Amino acid sequence: MSTLADSSRPTRPAIGFIGLGIMGSPMSENLLKAGYDVTGFTLEQAKIDRLVASGGKGASSIAEAVKDADVIITMVPASPQVEAIAYGEDGILENAKSGALLIDMSSITPQTSVDLAKAAAEKGLRVLDAPVSGGEAGAIEAVLSIMVGGEQADFDSAKPILEALGKTIVLCGPHGSGQTVKAANQLIVAVNIQACAEAVVFLEKSGVDLAAALDVLNGGLAGSTVLTRKKDNFLNRDFAPGFRIDLHHKDMGIVTDAARNVGAALPVGAVVAQLVASLRAQGDGGLDHSALLRAVERLSGQQV
Repeated sequence: MSTLADSSRPTRPAIGFIGLGIMGSPMSENLLKAGYDVTGFTLEQAKIDRLVASGGKGASSIAEAVKDADVIITMVPASPQVEAIAYGEDGILENAKSGALLIDMSSITPQTSVDLAKAAAEKGLRVLDAPVSGGEAGAIEAVLSIMVGGEQADFDSAKPILEALGKTIVLCGPHGSGQTVKAANQLIVAVNIQACAEAVVFLEKSGVDLAAALDVLNGGLAGSTVLTRKKDNFLNRDFAPGFRIDLHHKDMGIVTDAARNVGAALPVGAVVAQLVASLRAQGDGGLDHSALLRAVERLSGQQV
């Protein structure tokens, strides 16, 4: 028989979590801290072990991770990976129980999200696209911005879970809308990092105290979350990946393609997309996107 304490506590949905990388690992751990049961699967056993050490359960396959889940969260790099884990006899759609809610938090093309929602509905599953902004630090601190596409009722049921992961959580429209807003986010972030990188090189070549200059700039209209988060990366030339150039290259492809489809001109975004692609081609794809500074330094005649 349930005790009064047990009965007064609402039953929390069981969560299956697919993708325990730089973002997924801290996100799954924040769900555990919030009191959810989390069963995780990813391709690297060490990351499954990390989840287990934090109080979660490990699975040996996607099917095992999702079969008893009320809610399935996916956080993988790009559209091909989402399609790989969602479709096929070993995938989410074939193995999740009817009525489960799939929250895809990857950053993918809007069309991939629309197609996934349609295919999932045919299996009796509900879907939200819910990409995030805030990087590794935002994931660790549970202060992510989460932009969501899908049905209002599904958003309402997912809100308590999303509140364990982020601070700004907004339903932006129907399926695919979250991904469209995320694409715009990545456009703004890339252009902002590029502008900061150019300012850093300009300031250093002018002989100004860089730390002092960035402090005062960040206190005025030029200040931004990007500058706050990436200031130390610039100062210390520390480009350990919080968000890799490879992934931002993928995202710039998404936003430039989507903009072309709707007839929106992105002249500055297109230039920055090429600079990101150039940096990747020079072997810096595994570095943090603040490494756009390295591209500006090369263009300015510096050895990096």
